Amino acid sequence: MTQTNPFAENLDKNPANFVPLTPLSFLERAARVYPNHRSIIHGELSFTWSETYRRSLQLASALRRAGIGPGETVAVMAPNVPAIFESHFGVPMCQAVLNTLNTRLDADTLAFTLDHAEAKVLITDTEFAPVIREALEKCEAKPLVIDINDPLASGECLGSMDYEQFLQTGDADEGWSHPTDEWDAISLNY
Repeated sequence: MTQTNPFAENLDKNPANFVPLTPLSFLERAARVYPNHRSIIHGELSFTWSETYRRSLQLASALRRAGIGPGETVAVMAPNVPAIFESHFGVPMCQAVLNTLNTRLDADTLAFTLDHAEAKVLITDTEFAPVIREALEKCEAKPLVIDINDPLASGECLGSMDYEQFLQTGDADEGWSHPTDEWDAISLNY
């Protein structure tokens, strides 16, 4: 004789405690659990987890407002500065794909990568302006170029605006889109 569970009748079945696997929820949790703890210290700059979360949300919004959608590539050429850390979260928060560029690559390789990845936006530290300028001249892709003006480095601006100005075009209160499928790419590596 088969016993039935009266508590399981007429209920939709869902996996227990299922959450799509994504590092994005780590930042959201850190901002909720440790909002006033330092997340980033870079020279005179210092951000808390709640500030980093809001800045990442703002980046996601700014990218969406710039026309970046799901599956589109945002390339970043930067050393370990706050903007690259925020990009690791902000880019996938708008369902785009992050392509971090190796700072040791030559212009030919960077041009190939920008073309092959079909980069729509390039966020680049002004420190790398010479090689990025040459790569942009060689590639067919014509991404929107956003400059990171790192106070600890110097270099030429190549883009239409700097990173902080670009952030201001976004709204952290717009929220973000959680991945709907673990198979959707959030990063592209060469």
